[in-house]
Amino acid sequence: MPLSALSKSLAVLDAVIADAGQSSVAAIARACGVPVATAHRHVTALVAQNYLAPIGYGRHVAGPRLRALIERVDEKQIIAKTAAPWLRQLAAHTRCVVQLGTLESDMVTYRIKTGRNAGDLFTKVGMQLEAYCSAIGKVLLANLPPAAQSAYLDAGPFFALTAHTITDPALLKQELDRVADQGFALDDEEVETGLFCAAVPVHQRDGTVLTAISASQRMSHFDRTSLPKLINDLHETARRIEHATRIEN
Repeated sequence: MPLSALSKSLAVLDAVIADAGQSSVAAIARACGVPVATAHRHVTALVAQNYLAPIGYGRHVAGPRLRALIERVDEKQIIAKTAAPWLRQLAAHTRCVVQLGTLESDMVTYRIKTGRNAGDLFTKVGMQLEAYCSAIGKVLLANLPPAAQSAYLDAGPFFALTAHTITDPALLKQELDRVADQGFALDDEEVETGLFCAAVPVHQRDGTVLTAISASQRMSHFDRTSLPKLINDLHETARRIEHATRIEN
């Protein structure tokens, strides 16, 4: 298919999906300034390929082929791939182990891990860890919808991994509120004795948070006076990832 024809088909597809089956092809065409006959021709081709499905009265919705494609898209992994070069730069700049994580079934899934001493840290790409005790997990929990966060806190119990792990649901709620207010989370030897970690959210265009990034360092090498700069570096990297992701989308 010539590029111009493909572009027109994609524009029609985008308009029909955005309409969500409310209007006829003719109405959508007039609203978009596209000749009605042209719109019908492209919709007919998209229906034939199962990208659109008719629902009567000239209206259409996403077809089985398009829905299958959507289900195969892992938005979190797309963000991770976009973030990878920025996280490598952050790791080199801060001399920390830098990670990106997402929340699945109340657990943090680590999708990126980079840094010169990454092998010294127990986490692995693909590994899952309890969310309540990690900096990334706290960020993701703090940005859940209120009902989902309450359900998580009610689900306990929360077991101590070290003497510093927050296990009381009321105290954990206070911690999550603090994280939401200040825009970052800390893991101060809560997962592993001697390990310090800071994390910040990566926001979607609509303000939701699907991923968070962190920087970890051994307490023996960490200077607490450098924490404000580390938080700033994390936020700057998060902004770059957010910008790059929006361009790609």
